[in-house]
Amino acid sequence: MFDSYVGLNDLPDEILIIIFQKLNNTELLYSLQGVNKRLNKIIHDPIFTTRLAFVKWLSHNFIDLFSCDIIRDKFCSEILPAIHQNIKWLDLASPSMKHVLHTVEYPNLVTLALYNINEESAQSLFTDKTLSSGIFKNQITTLFLAIDADDDDYNAMLSSVNNIYNCILTVFHCLITLILFESSYINCVRLNLDCPPISFRSSILRKLNIKVQSFGDCLYLLDGRFDQLHTFIIDLLHIRPSDELKNQGDLPNLKCLSLTCYHGTLHYDELVLPLLYRMSNLEQLGLYLAVYGKTIFIDGNNLKKDILNRLLRLNQFTFYISSTVSFYDEMNLLSTEDIQRTFVDLVNSEVISYVDHFVESKENHCHIYSYPFVMQYFDEISNNFPGGLFNYVRVISLFDEYPFEHEFFLQIQKSFPFVEHIF
Repeated sequence: MFDSYVGLNDLPDEILIIIFQKLNNTELLYSLQGVNKRLNKIIHDPIFTTRLAFVKWLSHNFIDLFSCDIIRDKFCSEILPAIHQNIKWLDLASPSMKHVLHTVEYPNLVTLALYNINEESAQSLFTDKTLSSGIFKNQITTLFLAIDADDDDYNAMLSSVNNIYNCILTVFHCLITLILFESSYINCVRLNLDCPPISFRSSILRKLNIKVQSFGDCLYLLDGRFDQLHTFIIDLLHIRPSDELKNQGDLPNLKCLSLTCYHGTLHYDELVLPLLYRMSNLEQLGLYLAVYGKTIFIDGNNLKKDILNRLLRLNQFTFYISSTVSFYDEMNLLSTEDIQRTFVDLVNSEVISYVDHFVESKENHCHIYSYPFVMQYFDEISNNFPGGLFNYVRVISLFDEYPFEHEFFLQIQKSFPFVEHIF
């Protein structure tokens, strides 16, 4: 009996494609480019060449694959010239991004993701005459941006980030989607629109995903400068009144809103609800807040009266709202079951709630959230935490008047498998 060996060339194209689709396409191209004509034809298919990511996520950092000269040289001399017409999406990190974009022409490139970019690299890239008058101006419709700012000087960081954003819509004339994303929820880069003032505006921008300092910044972005905005995803550091900016006119084109605030607010009724009422055609809403200063919990009855009965086109509503009532009356304490019964009308989503009563601080806390949970932060987890799986959460805080036992931390470990920070 003879041993038999099966090599790649012995497999039909259909099987090879199935195998290759399970691999990283950038590594696939680097490994098999030039082996033979048949493999070249397969790996050059748009299945493997539409999007190329030259960035790797490693230990909470974005790593530039082109920091290795051997990889960069092979891609720039052999691979990119052979597949450049297929490429629609590039993920690039500083400092190699400019080199890659100049290697060949990308006639079909429409999406660009830039990682570890700072003000110096942004200025160098966005003022490049060839790129700014070519693909930046005429092709790119979607831009993802991960800004690497120097957090040693906070004011300098704010100014640097704002300068980058002021460049973007001046250079990218076709931009429809702009997304700021972060590797860490805690050490994220936020815009302060007064430092220096941001002047950009667009009549074609449809989706904006951004992190800002204040509620005033949120109102500033909704003052009409993006009059065709359809989807607005905003993460605020705090919500409090602004002396300069007030809620303004209706926003009839806005269909999707996600509003997250890192710190608790005393101004839910005064600021958040009036903002929502400007969006009469809203179809999807995500609301992730901690609310203080109310005399009653925010429960299903409040959400129905204040939101669902006002936003009549709403068909998707996800939320996490924790509310704190600062009094303690043993005769009138609401239980978790009392709160849960207020959600009987929300038949299209699973809602979980739990209530804590703290005798020493004379406070009552109520957590209500739609499940599955999509927020990155879960606030003031107590011993009453009901458990569950929270794959998106990166930051949690703990609060209780009673010590946390070993079993509690085992449950936390299971519930938050990707948590990065615990307070």
